[in-house]
Amino acid sequence: MRITCPICGERDRREFYYKGDALALNRPGTDGGEKAWDDYLHMRDNPAGETRDLWFHEAGCSAWIVVTRNTVTHEILATELASKVKESAI
Repeated sequence: MRITCPICGERDRREFYYKGDALALNRPGTDGGEKAWDDYLHMRDNPAGETRDLWFHEAGCSAWIVVTRNTVTHEILATELASKVKESAI
């Protein structure tokens, strides 16, 4: 799989570190309780189709990137800097 870094260009996916669902990275607070932490650590969706994932360009520019991809076809549909996604959400 090839991922296009918005800064470095197209690279092999082995340069990147997969962090997970870009929309579900909400950690429970310190007062979240045992159930909230158990769900956060162990209960993950496994969608078939389009997802938005957070990746770190570990062997490159150290940018955090949101990758929109299809989990069935492995097609990369879009990539964008996570900082730009966060700015547009505000």
